[in-house]
Amino acid sequence: MTDEGRDARRCDAALRGAFGILGKRWNGMIISVLMESPAGFGTLRRAIDGISDSVLSDRLAELTRVGLVSRTVTEGPPVGVRYELTETARELQPALDSLSAWAVRNLPIPQHA
Repeated sequence: MTDEGRDARRCDAALRGAFGILGKRWNGMIISVLMESPAGFGTLRRAIDGISDSVLSDRLAELTRVGLVSRTVTEGPPVGVRYELTETARELQPALDSLSAWAVRNLPIPQHA
């Protein structure tokens, strides 16, 4: 196999991994909300219209597991949980900004968005 063929397969694997996480429903929205500031579970739920508690919980656990979100338990009472993007996730900002700008230019945006 040529170096070019190996590079293409490596790129495909990298994109497949990235879209496997970022392309999962709600993950992009969660990251977008957390780009603004750290947030608790209730704040995230209110900011993302249509997501259920169980799905939000699952997505936050997944994003934490892959190192894009950190979870901090704050002492109470009441005990609270705060979610924040890691530096790894913050590196996505330029790519997400470019993707958003591309979508605005090229995709039909629903009126309720």
